[in-house]
Amino acid sequence: MVDVGPKDTKSTGRDTGASALSGKSFIEVQNLFKSFQDTGGAPIEILENVNLSLGEGETLAIVGASGIGKSTFLHILGTLDRPDKGRLYFQGDDILLFDSSRLARFRNESVGFMFQFHHLLPEFSALENASMPALINGYPKDKAKESAETILVRVGLQNRLHQRVGKLSGGEQQRVALARALVMKPRILLADEPTGNLDTQNSDQVHELLLELNQEFSMTMVVVTHNMQLAAFMSRCVTIADGQFVEKC
Repeated sequence: MVDVGPKDTKSTGRDTGASALSGKSFIEVQNLFKSFQDTGGAPIEILENVNLSLGEGETLAIVGASGIGKSTFLHILGTLDRPDKGRLYFQGDDILLFDSSRLARFRNESVGFMFQFHHLLPEFSALENASMPALINGYPKDKAKESAETILVRVGLQNRLHQRVGKLSGGEQQRVALARALVMKPRILLADEPTGNLDTQNSDQVHELLLELNQEFSMTMVVVTHNMQLAAFMSRCVTIADGQFVEKC
């Protein structure tokens, strides 16, 4: 069994997590298993007895080849999928035991998601897209838009608030997606290949924003990436081998 616990911040020229050195377990994954079936019905073990501890504000990169379970783990961590067995603790509560309504509330209020494909609504403005998590959470429309505008300005889109996202550049669209992920001020940010579709310049800008916002909001951040430059700036870096985490960077 591999137990990957909190680790001191690496010397990368940056402070890569406001609370990464505290050693306090903020998220705890215990004995996690996940498998799928192939076309013949035989099980394919993806995650086998995975254990992980993350401190509040810590940053983690998960790297490695496609198909080894990186995104599967991220989806379980964000409660978009469930493991076959295992426990997932957030500040001491096993969130896999929550009922559906409590789990949905936890996901909306505490977890921000950012994906390679931004999944924005192209006919809606940047402000409308970024407002949606707050509206879903029951915020009044004015308060939701105020919160969305604040974070859109922070990510450099003050001149694009009312522009339809279908008219924005790829880099701008991904910054709208980042603003949407952060509008509820989540405790956890989960990013799956957040710069996979961007050119080098836009990738670098998103990297900078992720690191700056991690420090400003003290978010715990888990990033699945093939970009080793981004991974090197995380406080920790792991890959998956034989279904378990192995320290990589």
